[in-house]
Amino acid sequence: MPELPEVETVRRGLVPVMEGRLIVEAETRRPDLRWPLPRDMAARVTGQRVLRLGRRSKYLLADLSSGETLIMHLGMSGRLLISGAPTAAFHDERPTPDRHDHVVFRMEDGATVTFNDARRFGAMDLAKTEDLAAHWLLAELGPEPLGNAFHEDYLVGRLRGRNTPIKAALLDQRVVAGLGNIYVCEALWRVGISPRRKAGRIAAARIATLVPVIRATLEEAIEAGGSSLRDYRRADGELGYFQHAFRVYDREGMSCPRPGCGGTVRRIVQSGRSTFHCPTCQR
Repeated sequence: MPELPEVETVRRGLVPVMEGRLIVEAETRRPDLRWPLPRDMAARVTGQRVLRLGRRSKYLLADLSSGETLIMHLGMSGRLLISGAPTAAFHDERPTPDRHDHVVFRMEDGATVTFNDARRFGAMDLAKTEDLAAHWLLAELGPEPLGNAFHEDYLVGRLRGRNTPIKAALLDQRVVAGLGNIYVCEALWRVGISPRRKAGRIAAARIATLVPVIRATLEEAIEAGGSSLRDYRRADGELGYFQHAFRVYDREGMSCPRPGCGGTVRRIVQSGRSTFHCPTCQR
């Protein structure tokens, strides 16, 4: 599933063709994705201007001139792809509709934004912009890891006394929003903390070191356009390439890249998810 860097990369790719632009026509080609699409979604979106294209955690948020916000989640395999854009950097012809093209937005300058989702785990909803923070998908999310509310004192206090492994604690979207399996594995390796360690038993000073490392890991991934492992594509159809910088994720059996470590990357399963780490240098 795309994590924060992938969703932020898609958002940045969509801004030039959606933000400030009129949606001349919206088309829904099926009644549902992961759950039913909003009632009369095409009619409610058609003719509206996208005032702002934002992101909260792994959700894209398009504030419309109608006073509603379109909430979009890519799910496991969803893609928002641009075609017909006047800017060469985003030009991608899609002359024949794909059978997995489920929602289409035709913009005023001739660009088309298509939501393609082979597995249909993606989702869309409409909510009043003024009530957005209370929406059930967003209401319990923790702070953004790249925002000012995510800082050393916050994370130390939030994890104090927790008996869950640090990996699970960081994946809890109520603790910090947008982190997923890849970037938690990478951040824990960078600071040398074992994913098995109980969050509440790690010294406050070590917890504090996670904050700048999480930020740096995410920023590097965004700069690289995210990580393309299976279905993820940027809005221009190109692959991200942060996967080439992985230190431990998906590197089971390989030598740990930390200078002087000499260990081997291992894979374990935590809460049904693969965790990659080096048991030699991560304590």
